[in-house]
Amino acid sequence: MDITKIRTLGALKASGYQPRTIKEEIRHNLISKLKAKEPTFSGIVGYEDSVIPDVERALLSKHNILFLGLRGQAKTRMARQMIELLDEYIPVVTGSDINDDPLRPVSKYSKDLVAEKGNDTLIEWVHRSQRYGEKLATPDVSVADLIGDIDPIKAANLRLSFADERVIHYGIIPRSNRGIFVINELPDLQARIQVALFNILEEGDVQIRGFKLRLPLDILFVFTANPEDYTNRGSIVTPLKDRIESQILTHYPKSLENALEITEQEANIDEEQKEKVKISDLVKRLIEQVAFEARGSEFVDKKSGVSARLTISAFENAVSAAERRALVNNESETQVWINDLIGIIPSITGKIELVYEGEQEGPYQVAMNLLEKAIRTQFIQYCPNPELIKKKIKPKAAGEGKEDNNPYRAITSWFDKGNNLNIFFNTTDKDKILLLYKVDGLHGLVKKHFPRANEMETALLMEFILHGLASHSLISKKVLETNVEFKDLIGSMMNLGSKSYEEEFDEEG
Repeated sequence: MDITKIRTLGALKASGYQPRTIKEEIRHNLISKLKAKEPTFSGIVGYEDSVIPDVERALLSKHNILFLGLRGQAKTRMARQMIELLDEYIPVVTGSDINDDPLRPVSKYSKDLVAEKGNDTLIEWVHRSQRYGEKLATPDVSVADLIGDIDPIKAANLRLSFADERVIHYGIIPRSNRGIFVINELPDLQARIQVALFNILEEGDVQIRGFKLRLPLDILFVFTANPEDYTNRGSIVTPLKDRIESQILTHYPKSLENALEITEQEANIDEEQKEKVKISDLVKRLIEQVAFEARGSEFVDKKSGVSARLTISAFENAVSAAERRALVNNESETQVWINDLIGIIPSITGKIELVYEGEQEGPYQVAMNLLEKAIRTQFIQYCPNPELIKKKIKPKAAGEGKEDNNPYRAITSWFDKGNNLNIFFNTTDKDKILLLYKVDGLHGLVKKHFPRANEMETALLMEFILHGLASHSLISKKVLETNVEFKDLIGSMMNLGSKSYEEEFDEEG
């Protein structure tokens, strides 16, 4: 029998339906998922051994939860996924504002209706997707918004006094009865509003304009907060914090592989773009490395954090930069080149908060430096470390000088001879490949370390090596408005007097 076809209280009783509190309901369904080895939170990457077990323990304990972590750590997403642990449908008294259980009504409206109609009381079924309420805490949130207020129009229409419970217009919390209610950025809520939540959490008492109402609401409360909010914008008042049984710390991806999986999952890439633009694992890793560099940068405010949205936006911009270039050049397909990563700069500047030193540098320059550091970090994962090579040059026999084990010698020597390489951002793939092959030793180095790379992969790695050598100050790189210019480092420094490569890059980048 489809229980959702039941339409009266009498039929509901006859079906053997047994009501449960929402926390009992979630606990029961969570136990079933755990026993069946089913995932409890899908699409949440990197939390399998940390946050998710903590949440499962809290829900098994029937606790209200506080997620504490920096922005972009999937706090709200986890809260929203909890509705999958609810029963698919629950019965409510028809017409009830607060989802009254027909067998356990709490509002005066439903109590009076059940007392009058008895088993003929009409019921309806609410899907779990409708049993979720969410509010972003802002300083202007009022008690009326959350809990409710007296409605003078309702009082006039029903000819009731303000002392009658039926004149109350319920706020979002009572309307989330028998559901999950989330308050995001809890410290931003004024202290007096937080105080109003005390009795709801502990006793089930609601006070509206001095009207004390016993309303034992059945709600799972989930709160989110940034740990730095305790000192910056506000605080969670101690008695309220004491009533939130489980405080769970979230975190950013701990590994590049987890970060890659999150970005791949969340990035919104159009099907047309996927067909036209290929993006290599190398470029994906460079994009993710930017976020890791930002989280450790002295110019970026660590209290604010660096959201995973940075790499998601950067990934989308990188693909679009390559797509735009292909459209301008009338190319049917292309790949994301290292030069295309200049197109992710707006995604970086819009997603980081700078400290004073960073503001002095300027957001554009900080973003460029983060990209340069990402290239430097990832370069040694793919190619011999230039810093170590310098230490490995072995002396030959007496009188023969030193044995040169530097695999980059042919490349740097080509630039030392006065050669330079200008790669324009809108250069066609064919022309870019021809330019890269001009550099002595570049193709041979790639084929030695990556013998299985195809033509496009080889060309990408050739370009990557140039950027990597520049990041290690073995050659010079200037990022201009329309192109990137590579030349010898010494000649560039002499042309600039006593200026170093870093100073040159700061001025021209």
